[in-house]
Amino acid sequence: MANDMMNWHKDLFDHLNPLDLNAMNTLFNDFGQSLDHVTGHTGALLKTDIQETDEQYTMQIDVPGINKADIALKYRDGRLSIGVKRDSFSDDSDAAGNMITSERQTGRFGRQYPLPDVDATKIEAHYDNGVLKLTLPKKAAADTQHIEIQ
Repeated sequence: MANDMMNWHKDLFDHLNPLDLNAMNTLFNDFGQSLDHVTGHTGALLKTDIQETDEQYTMQIDVPGINKADIALKYRDGRLSIGVKRDSFSDDSDAAGNMITSERQTGRFGRQYPLPDVDATKIEAHYDNGVLKLTLPKKAAADTQHIEIQ
């Protein structure tokens, strides 16, 4: 199932290096945080949970601080694309300019998910309290195209 494709990265470092994984995770987490300032990406947007059954995929995507109207969904060629935009936010809590750090971002963000055999006409999406919940029913077995090699 596609669940295997989605989770391949979780065991990647287990197979590459038998060193202390906690130390390695700390190293990579710190490295990623230092790159946040260069790339402007904090990784806080579009964190996703995906479940799969024989009948459907179910997704929950965190999109905090995003208006429902600023979320775009598209399913094409076995991929679900999600785009969000946050044009601006205002934080007038520190008029004196004493801001120590600001990690909130404006701009456009997106992510793609490989989800094969979805019936795009039956996708359902609901947005509530900063969480986008999607149900993506799979095509019936007769609708999928399997080619047998002779």
